[in-house]
Amino acid sequence: MQNSSSISRRRFLTGAVAATALGPSILRALPANGKINIAFIGYGKRAYAVMDRALRQTDVRIVAVCEVEGTRLAKAKEVIEKSYAEETKSGQYKGCATYVDYRELLQRDDLDAVVIMTPDHMHVHPALAAAKKKLDIYCEKPLAQNIAEGRLLVNRVRDSKIVFQTGSQQRCEFGHNFRKAVELIRAGALGDLKTIHIGVGSSPKPCDLPEEETPENVNWDLWLGPAPQRGYHKDLCPQGVHTHFPAFRKYEEYAGGMLADMGAHHFDIAQWAMGMDGSGPVSIEPPAHGDSGLKFTYANGVEMFHGGPSGLTFMGTKGMLRVDRNLLETDPAEILLMPMGGVDGGTGSTPTPWPKDHLRNWLNCIKTREEPICSVETGHRTASICHLANIGYKLRRKLTWDPAKEEFPGDAEANALTTRKPRKGWEYV
Repeated sequence: MQNSSSISRRRFLTGAVAATALGPSILRALPANGKINIAFIGYGKRAYAVMDRALRQTDVRIVAVCEVEGTRLAKAKEVIEKSYAEETKSGQYKGCATYVDYRELLQRDDLDAVVIMTPDHMHVHPALAAAKKKLDIYCEKPLAQNIAEGRLLVNRVRDSKIVFQTGSQQRCEFGHNFRKAVELIRAGALGDLKTIHIGVGSSPKPCDLPEEETPENVNWDLWLGPAPQRGYHKDLCPQGVHTHFPAFRKYEEYAGGMLADMGAHHFDIAQWAMGMDGSGPVSIEPPAHGDSGLKFTYANGVEMFHGGPSGLTFMGTKGMLRVDRNLLETDPAEILLMPMGGVDGGTGSTPTPWPKDHLRNWLNCIKTREEPICSVETGHRTASICHLANIGYKLRRKLTWDPAKEEFPGDAEANALTTRKPRKGWEYV
């Protein structure tokens, strides 16, 4: 266990720091190497890029990595040590520890933070454990497999007063298209906002993959974690270093489908534009048939639809704005020339200067103890939109949602779908 003396040795700024949204700051000393010591939990396609970026930060040291597939674990160690070896006179570096089980990793007393890059269904368990150890966290989106465990994580993060960044990087990156779109909407460039169309994929389905022989270098029990017991399949956990995104996203036991995959990005921008980072819709109305067309209605009257062109299409009384990663257009075109009013993310002041790098924003906030641009509450609320859509498509009837209580009033059938009992041995701690 990490005792109070080991916590006091953790990093922080020198000098006094004012209280922030995270609560009163606690001064903590930098480690002896003068860097933020972090560990990666999970090493797949998305982690390759994030780790590469982390290795380029001069105030970071990746001291450990955890992965359930042996080939990727060895590769992660190789990548880290090769990078740091370039900084030494001898050209040698052997300082990265490896773990298969994240629970063993978290027993280290030299960690300041963790980066969680596991499949979606395994985000919350290591995040809860890391927060309990008061380690700062960067966790990939969508934040949770269901609404209830997302709220559980929000509460743990708040109690621990740690810095938590959800990996919805569209708020920082992709040419500032999304930031500009949000600023224009908030400045009233579209007049009164009426509708939003979100062009992302469809809901997940139950996993129907046949069982395959489990490779010797895969800890399949750890990959499954809290998910229901089933046999191994390479589509869920590929062997080796792969260049594709595994298919676990298609299956409801592990993720929210392609709706939640890109939806965790695009619904995030929609909520941000509406100033709804800490809230959500009041009703969900699915179509009778088909995998798109579901409608969310917000208390302010805005209607948001699942379906449409890729990205987000906002319609207001004065015009239209469409935004995607490589697109920002309006009708009339003059809307793009209007002065922008700034954004506050719905939860606090905008970081200045605007963060261009999502990971860097988190690292800076570790030092300042400010709240990152995509906090745990924001990540939870965005993931909840995806879960609500999937519940709507499953039940195929209009649903009333209370975003403050996070429940369907008087609807036991729908409320049962907001949670899931973890597999035996994986109860929440």
